[in-house]
Amino acid sequence: MFKRFSSLQWKSFFRSSNLGKSLGIKIVMGFFGVYMLLSLAATGAGMYFILKEVFPDQSPMWSISQYFIYWILIELFLRYFMQKLPVMDIKPFLTTPVKKSTIAHYILGRSAASIYNLLTLFFVVPFAIVLLVNGYPAVNVLLWIVGIMGIILSINYVNLLVNKNDKVLIGIGSILALGYGLDYFGVFSVKEFFAPVFHALYAYPITVLIPIALAGIIYYVNFKYLRDKIYLDAKLQSKSVEANTSDMSWTKRFGEMGSFLQLDLKMIWRNKRTKSQVFISLLFVFYGLVFYTVEAYSSMMPMKAFVGVFMTGIFLSNFGQFIPAWDSSYYSMMMSQNIPMRKYLESKVILITVSVVGMFLLTIPYVYFGWEALAINFGCALYNLGVNIPVILYFGSFNKKRIELDQSPFGNMQGASATQFLVMLPVMVVPIIIFSIFYYIFNIEVAVGVLSVLGIIGFAMKNYLLGLITEQYKKKKYGMIAGFKEKAS
Repeated sequence: MFKRFSSLQWKSFFRSSNLGKSLGIKIVMGFFGVYMLLSLAATGAGMYFILKEVFPDQSPMWSISQYFIYWILIELFLRYFMQKLPVMDIKPFLTTPVKKSTIAHYILGRSAASIYNLLTLFFVVPFAIVLLVNGYPAVNVLLWIVGIMGIILSINYVNLLVNKNDKVLIGIGSILALGYGLDYFGVFSVKEFFAPVFHALYAYPITVLIPIALAGIIYYVNFKYLRDKIYLDAKLQSKSVEANTSDMSWTKRFGEMGSFLQLDLKMIWRNKRTKSQVFISLLFVFYGLVFYTVEAYSSMMPMKAFVGVFMTGIFLSNFGQFIPAWDSSYYSMMMSQNIPMRKYLESKVILITVSVVGMFLLTIPYVYFGWEALAINFGCALYNLGVNIPVILYFGSFNKKRIELDQSPFGNMQGASATQFLVMLPVMVVPIIIFSIFYYIFNIEVAVGVLSVLGIIGFAMKNYLLGLITEQYKKKKYGMIAGFKEKAS
C-alpha cells in the first residue's frame, strides 16, 4: 500500500498544471540543499579541530554537548517556518477499504524522510568520523549517533504536533532568547546545566534508549492524532465564522478602482495570513537597528542600501509577490465579470505605493544615525516605487498556486513557487549591485542619486509599463484560473 500511495503522489505531481514551476523550484532548492549538506559535512569534519583550538582544556565532545540544547531549540524554531508538512488528499480513500492506520503511517513515514532530518546527520557523522580517527571508542561514538538520530526524529514529530500553533512558536523563541540572555550576562549557565545530559549519550551508551523511546512515543501520539482525524464527516461539518464589518466608503473617491481597493483592504484585515503581513512589515521597521548600531556594519554602505530597500519595500515583497494569488478563491468569478484588468492592477499599485510611502515615513527617525541613512532610505523608497512595483506585478502574472487566506501565516508555504524565489533577485539584489557600483566608483551621493533617478524614470513610465503588464495578465488569465482551482497545489 505504501508503494501505491507513493505512485499516486508521483502522478499527482506530474499531472499538476504547476508542473513546470513545481519542478523548477524543486531543482533550485535541490541545488541549495546539496550545497547546504556539503557545507554542513565540511563544518562537521572541521569542528573537532575548531573546538580543540577554542577550548583547549575541554574534550570536543563535552564542548559540543554544551551547545546541543541551543541546536535543538534553533532547529525547532527554523523547522516551524521552513519544513513543509507532508500533505495527502485522503478524501478519495475514505470510501475505499484502505485502513486509516495505513494512511497515517504513510504520512508520518514521508515526514521521517524529510531532508531536514539529514541536516544534523551531515554535521554529526563527519564529526564522529574524526572522533574515531582520533582514538575515541567506536561503540560509544556509534551509539551516540544513534541517540542523535532519535533526537532528530523526536524534533521532527514534535514539529508536526506544534505546527500552526503560534503560541508554541512564541514559547520556543522566548526560551531561546531567555537562555541565551542568561548565558550571555552570566546569570545562569544553561550550557553547563544541559551539557551532562547530552554528554551522557556518549559516556553511557545505554542512555541512547531514552531518545529512541522518546521518538517512538511522539510518533505514536502523532499516529493516534492523525488516525482519529481521518474521517469523512470532518469535511461535512459546517463552520461558523463571525463576520467583521467596517465602513470604507472613503475608497469611493478612487472611482472605479475604489471597489477593488476596498476589497483588498477588507481581505487584509479579515484574514490571518494577509493581516500578518501588515504586522510583520511594521516590526521590520526596527530591522535597521541591527546594522546602524553594530560597529562592524558602520562602514558597509551596500548593506545599508539593502536595509533601505528591505525596510521600505517589505510589504511590497511579502504582499506583492503573491498577487493575484491572494484573490485565488474568487479569481475565476472576478474574471467572468466585466472587470477591467487594468483597473484591478492599478488598485494593487495604489495599495503597495501607500505601503512604501508609509514605511519610508516610519524610517525617518534613522536620520539620528546621520543624513546618509535618511538619504539611502529615500533613494531606495523611490526605486521601490518606480522599478520594483512594476517588477513584482509582472512576476505575479506567473502565479498559479492557490492561497487559503484563513490559515496561519507561520510555516505556511501555500502559493510559494519558483516565482517567489526568482522575483527576489531583481527586487533585492539588483538595486544593491547598482548602488555598490556607483558608490565604489564615485560616492554615496551619486549612488543614491542613481537609485532615485531610476525610480523617477520608472514612475514616469508607469502607464506604459502597466499597459504591458496588463497584456501579460490577460495572456496568463486562463492558466491562473486553472491553477487557482487546484486546492492541493
